[in-house]
Amino acid sequence: MNDNNSNQKDFAPLNESVKAVTERITIRSQLTRNAYLKKINAAKSQTVHRAQLACGNLAHGFAACQDDDKNRLKNMVHNDIAIVTSYNDMLSAHKPYESYPQKIKDALHTVGAVGQVASGVPAMCDGVTQGQDGMELSLLSRDVIAMSAAIGLSHNMFDGSLYLGICDKIVPGLAMAALSFGHLPAIFIPAGPMTSGLPNKEKVRIRQLYAEGKVDRNALLEAEAASYHSAGTCTFYGTANSNQMVMEVMGLHLPGASFVHPDTPLREALTDATACQIVRLTENSGNYLPIGQLIDEKVIVNGIIALLATGGSTNLTMHLVAIARAAGIIINWDDFSDLSKVIPLIARIYPNGPADINQFQAAGGIALIIRELLKKGLIHRDVNTIAGFGIERYTLEPWLNEGKLEWREGAIHSLDTNVIADINAPFSSHGGTQVMQGNLGRAVMKTSAVPDDNCIIEAPAVVFNSQHDIAAQFEAGKLNKDCVVVVRYQGPQANGMPELHKLMPPLGVLMDRGFKVALVTDGRLSGASGKVPAAIHVTPEAVNGGLLSKVQDGDIIRVNGKTGELTLLVDEQVLSHRTDATPDLSTNNIGCGRELFVNLRRHLSGAEQGACCIDF
Repeated sequence: MNDNNSNQKDFAPLNESVKAVTERITIRSQLTRNAYLKKINAAKSQTVHRAQLACGNLAHGFAACQDDDKNRLKNMVHNDIAIVTSYNDMLSAHKPYESYPQKIKDALHTVGAVGQVASGVPAMCDGVTQGQDGMELSLLSRDVIAMSAAIGLSHNMFDGSLYLGICDKIVPGLAMAALSFGHLPAIFIPAGPMTSGLPNKEKVRIRQLYAEGKVDRNALLEAEAASYHSAGTCTFYGTANSNQMVMEVMGLHLPGASFVHPDTPLREALTDATACQIVRLTENSGNYLPIGQLIDEKVIVNGIIALLATGGSTNLTMHLVAIARAAGIIINWDDFSDLSKVIPLIARIYPNGPADINQFQAAGGIALIIRELLKKGLIHRDVNTIAGFGIERYTLEPWLNEGKLEWREGAIHSLDTNVIADINAPFSSHGGTQVMQGNLGRAVMKTSAVPDDNCIIEAPAVVFNSQHDIAAQFEAGKLNKDCVVVVRYQGPQANGMPELHKLMPPLGVLMDRGFKVALVTDGRLSGASGKVPAAIHVTPEAVNGGLLSKVQDGDIIRVNGKTGELTLLVDEQVLSHRTDATPDLSTNNIGCGRELFVNLRRHLSGAEQGACCIDF
């Protein structure tokens, strides 16, 4: 791509707090990072990687190729690029990938390279499985995706890799796989969001009316179908779009690639350009940049900053931990918390505001977010990216100049200050994610969508061991009071840590009725927690000795989203006489394929350690 001629006079030196957090991560990670770099250095090759294969191995590797590709692969000069795809045609975000492999292969041919689909990985949608048994496989699917991709890459045929993935667990899983093959260059290729449909605010209104019994299922289905209506990612700012935000700010997309609609000329041009770019980064290109070197401590911190500044999905508080660990870098929630004190919230995208991701893009998008952060020195400039050195390159935006892909200066100022704020007049001085702690353990809260007067809740607990028990209590009017709803035994080892979005409509109704309500759970909510103050990912989880297991109905709990306090206000002596009353969880192991994952689930780490079963 063309050089960045961005005017940098407004860019400030690096903020001291950002520098301090990065330095402590670097010190903390010294042993593991050095071991990781040693490992990927040992995997390097001075020529194309397939040259190390015996003739019989190599022949198997290109047996199905067309003749021209076979000849290129016999010649130990041309690059072979792995394509790892999450395509399926049921899920809207992944449907566009159907035609990508052939388009990528065609683009690779123009620069003398070959592309092969190395692996297909599963892609599930939490939106489909919400409240269903299959939701308990969701978090585990991230590690399965990493392992699936690694199997494809293990053929050792490849000089670089391209990853086709969008949604919740797919991108983190692919990133973990890419880092396990960290000696290879890697680029992620997004497919873009669907066009705007029914406004998200209206969708939520219909959901709450349905929860109250004021509209029927047909009305609800019509509203949902008008919202999720075509190929592409959902337009709210959940985990899928948070993934794209973080990947671009970490320099793993081409600048401006994240939120261009599917099946448009610009989208196709960006995909072609990405295929050509990966070849420029291979070992025999003279410009070698493997992903294991690209992703360093500064890049990981930039990813956290992007999440905080935009109020992104709380799922990334686990996924970024796992991704970093795959690169030998150790981060924890204290790093998120300390960065959140200096990173202001400068984006409002639903559920943090009425705008969707397309309105965010129109207001200036990621390029403007990076520019605003640079003005205050709140992001590392001196980082590698797949587009070249320096994060300033990502203040540019792609466009088609008479059909030719070029980059130009992105927005200098917000085109809609209700969606992207000036860094000097942020929506909040605090990042959109709050780390919570107290005697109940540690947790996270997405504060960016919570009204200021609802950030502090102190009320009696109403305790549930299953999300499915709440609807009956709500419908019977037993939740019409100030309360802290506790939903426990939803952590990684208990049942795979499902998302609990079905709780949001009834809890939202209670808030609209004037009650003070909060949620405390060792389960997940991702980016769609909305206006309900929710302390989630509580660790240690209830099944692993967490104090959640001893909470009883009527106990007073304080949830303070401003200070980060999460406290059970019960005397220690009283608690010492209570015993854990862990329910029979054996049914979590049966049905909908869950029996295949029992052993993996037993090895999942805690939420703050990434909820990971892979030992990097």
